Amino acid sequence: MAKNKLVVVTNILIEEEPRLSLEELCSVCQVTPEFIQDLIEYGIFEETLLTRNDFGAQHLRRVKTVLHLQKDLEVNLPGAALVLDLMDELEELRKQLEVFQKSVTRF
Repeated sequence: MAKNKLVVVTNILIEEEPRLSLEELCSVCQVTPEFIQDLIEYGIFEETLLTRNDFGAQHLRRVKTVLHLQKDLEVNLPGAALVLDLMDELEELRKQLEVFQKSVTRF
């Protein structure tokens, strides 16, 4: 599995996100490549991921979330895709609210 890399730029420490291959992602999450293909088919991941073979922390979190939804809540893949879409939308709305609140407090 890929290790975290640290880069120092003008005395500022920047941590690069670890990158995983398909095999590493499957090993860490204990899933098959076919499961990842199913996630792509349901729109949970973009199609280009398999050709790039480059997965990051956000992909790992999404796989773990899908597995949790399936195991603990008995949600099927279409349902998991919907839940993830709603979670993404909620996160975007929270960011917009934060920006709005910062702009309102200035006045």
